[in-house]
Amino acid sequence: ELHRMESGSLKSIFSGYGDADFNVGHLTSFENIDVHLDASAFFGRHAAILGQSGSGKSWTVTSLIQSALRGMPNAHIILLDMHGEYGDKDVDGVIAKSPFPEYKVRCFRAEDLEFPYWLLAFSELCELVVNTGDEHASIQISFLRSCLIRLRQEANEHLNIGHITVDSPLYYSMDDLIVAVKAANRETSDFGKKKSPLYGKFDQVLVRLNSLLNDNRYDFLMSPKNRTSTESLPGLMQDLVGIGDPPASITVLDLSAVPFDVVPLVAAQIGRLSYEFNFWNPRCREFPIFLICEEAHEYIPREDIPRFREARRSMERISKNGRKYGVGLCVVSQRPHDVSETVLAQCSSYICLRISNPDDQEYVRSMVPDAARGTFAALTSLSKGEAVALGEAVPMPVRFKVNLPDPPPNSTDIDYADKWRDGGAAVDVEKLVNNWHKQER
Repeated sequence: ELHRMESGSLKSIFSGYGDADFNVGHLTSFENIDVHLDASAFFGRHAAILGQSGSGKSWTVTSLIQSALRGMPNAHIILLDMHGEYGDKDVDGVIAKSPFPEYKVRCFRAEDLEFPYWLLAFSELCELVVNTGDEHASIQISFLRSCLIRLRQEANEHLNIGHITVDSPLYYSMDDLIVAVKAANRETSDFGKKKSPLYGKFDQVLVRLNSLLNDNRYDFLMSPKNRTSTESLPGLMQDLVGIGDPPASITVLDLSAVPFDVVPLVAAQIGRLSYEFNFWNPRCREFPIFLICEEAHEYIPREDIPRFREARRSMERISKNGRKYGVGLCVVSQRPHDVSETVLAQCSSYICLRISNPDDQEYVRSMVPDAARGTFAALTSLSKGEAVALGEAVPMPVRFKVNLPDPPPNSTDIDYADKWRDGGAAVDVEKLVNNWHKQER
């Protein structure tokens, strides 16, 4: 028998679902029926927001955050902003534009927050300065391991920490490391008559280190101005999760000016610090954190590529173990086929906007439960801002229209016809070039 679904039943299914006021949109066919997500399932069991360029991903992310903060003002959300869409700063360091003006929000550029070299895990440092194709790579790695342990011990004797490992988050001097590497590279014995086994083995390491130190784009990593002691770590962790001064419900990390070759390394560090914060927090269940990875395909690839290995490992660790310690993960991507299969497979909720590429469609379809796969027939016909939600955060697969964010992110489509018709604003090329020189946007 076929029975008509009354609006009251639809409301009880979609508007009364979940345990928090997390209203994300309305049914496509019934504008007066809201769609609510189960906030605990969406944030606590990992989620994915997928859709091709121009389908409305940034608007969806903004709308979801705005909706979450309206009902849950004490959230702790960390957002990796790859293109400066969710917050901006003028030259004086004041937030000029933000899609979250009504809420507690702090926007940091990488050079403001600083992710210093001494916080890199040993494997991350090796990825940065050691060429695995070098015939002397194994010797370089072995020497760096013993050298870093010694430097960390010497620089932190006053703290009486005790057991120190190569991965301990403790300060050491980059200058001292370079001095040690140079000494090893020209080490001799028997009054200079005999070369040691280390002699001449560190040429490539020194070239890489000097290249990074001589490029001011890497200052936030290699030449920090504020994070110059182990005692500065608590301040970094507080700012990262939003309990600094002032406190924030959402921390926007603008990585748009970070050189592309170290973006995966910075993302790996952010993911690792987010995880470590609650891993070592005895009250982690009282302080859940949610990490949103915009443009995830750029640093959490499906393939095992050496340059992305640490970022992939960091995010996969959160996807597999983060739920136990109150660390949730959301991957946002326009190319789901290129995103780590391990990360996507651990997501329990999916919000899929328009996806036209057959490979992407098939990849996502293979990740979702069998009962929801029929819903994917609509993916190619979705309009901008329209999505299909499925998984644990909704009672059943649902097609809905995402609430328009107010205000929107800085990703609004440019009106080419209007600008080309009227001429648009005048361009100050000298200022443009000056910004380019200074790496300021």
